[in-house]
Amino acid sequence: MNVPTMADMMAQGKQPEVLFWVGAAGSYDDRAKKITRAFVKILQQANVDFAVLGTEESSTGDAAKRAGNEFLFQMQAVTNIEVLNAYEVKTIVTCDPHSFNTLKNEYPGLGGKYKVYHHTQYINKLIKEGRLTIEDENLKGKRLTYHDPCYLGRANDVYESPRELIRRLGVKMTEMKRHKSTALCCGAGGAQMFKEPEKGDKDINVLRTEDALETNPQIIATGCPYCNTMMTDGVKFKEKEAQIEVKDIAELIAEANNL
Repeated sequence: MNVPTMADMMAQGKQPEVLFWVGAAGSYDDRAKKITRAFVKILQQANVDFAVLGTEESSTGDAAKRAGNEFLFQMQAVTNIEVLNAYEVKTIVTCDPHSFNTLKNEYPGLGGKYKVYHHTQYINKLIKEGRLTIEDENLKGKRLTYHDPCYLGRANDVYESPRELIRRLGVKMTEMKRHKSTALCCGAGGAQMFKEPEKGDKDINVLRTEDALETNPQIIATGCPYCNTMMTDGVKFKEKEAQIEVKDIAELIAEANNL
């Protein structure tokens, strides 16, 4: 995959229209890398002029901040902001709601002011501008339910852009009883991803997977790499991995368009 870095672009005297912020999960987690690749294929199909920071990209600091280490968060954030501002970045798109929330809501106070899109918002924008179409035959009739990521939904009121994309796929979508503003967390937010669960009767990702299973889905769709991991683990716990796939919306669009 030919993905230019901002350094490459700058060397050629070019400024891409958007910076793709890959995020820690999308860079290092083997499952999340598939989401990254799917989104890059979509950007390339739509002929979007984009670049990544590559090795100059560091963690946004989201996990450090949620875990209570404000000092580390500010160190990471200020370093990233210096890099972004040096490249005169104006617009950022990311597949990670945690990065989206941090870049959009917390970086401005430290000097990093950018137009930030979640990938579902950006894909919707490409469709409305006539730069991308979604084929509705490949997944037609598949039973699907959508899990709202906390940092996308409740934290930023982004409920419709993922659903608009899902409706274009030709699938049969059923909402879980808890959805949109009442959606249950997958259990990974707030840096919980990196620790063992508390003592209790049931892990939260299993409880959320049970919500999904009530809709009898073939696909559980989400828009966050952490949610993807937690829901996948929940499906495995229920021994349903042969019947149910957990997919990011970008992966579904890439599949629909044979990318």
